[in-house]
Amino acid sequence: MEYIVKIISVKQITHNVKQFRLEKPQGYTFIPGQATELSINLEQWKDEKRPFTFTCLNTDDYLEFTIKTYTDHNGVTNQLSKLNIGDEVIIRDVWGAIGYKGEGYFIAGGAGITPFIAILRQLNNDGAIGNNKLFFSNKTDKDIILSDELKSILGANAVFTVTGQKDSQYDTRRIDADFLKAEVKDFKKHFYVCGPDAMVEEISGVLAELGADTESVVFER
Repeated sequence: MEYIVKIISVKQITHNVKQFRLEKPQGYTFIPGQATELSINLEQWKDEKRPFTFTCLNTDDYLEFTIKTYTDHNGVTNQLSKLNIGDEVIIRDVWGAIGYKGEGYFIAGGAGITPFIAILRQLNNDGAIGNNKLFFSNKTDKDIILSDELKSILGANAVFTVTGQKDSQYDTRRIDADFLKAEVKDFKKHFYVCGPDAMVEEISGVLAELGADTESVVFER
């Protein structure tokens, strides 16, 4: 199923991340963590589909995507970065394997935070944030998406790591076996992992070695 929807707002979140809010088709529903395929409603772009995760709540009367734009080549996100209020995009049916299963650890790299934004917002909205913990890795301080909101939701349980800036105000360790051994108190909890493919593969392997139940590690397969 395809829906043509208009952009209702565009907001700059970081130097290369924009938040787009779109009209929400009647009866369109999703679960926090899920995604859809989106394309731009222009003749030369409408078949160029890319997956993006919803960062709003299902109860919102709009759809929201928080999108990292790559301007070094003329791809979909570069084109998206040029769109304005009133421009049209095409969205499709909902899909996705990242859903909340219970309290645990969220491990994100860069734009991999997006499925967790909706999940954490929903938990916060429901008063159910509990002792969930976030480990969020980025190259530099200015790359961190929605740092203030994540800190307000999770407090000290929002742990930012920055791997490409020596004078960072945050932790500068990589999220690897040593980091996880030092920071994770209970490997029997759920783990939610999203980021570049190589990171997801590495961390999933490390978690298995450290005793995490493979059924409790949630990522897009």
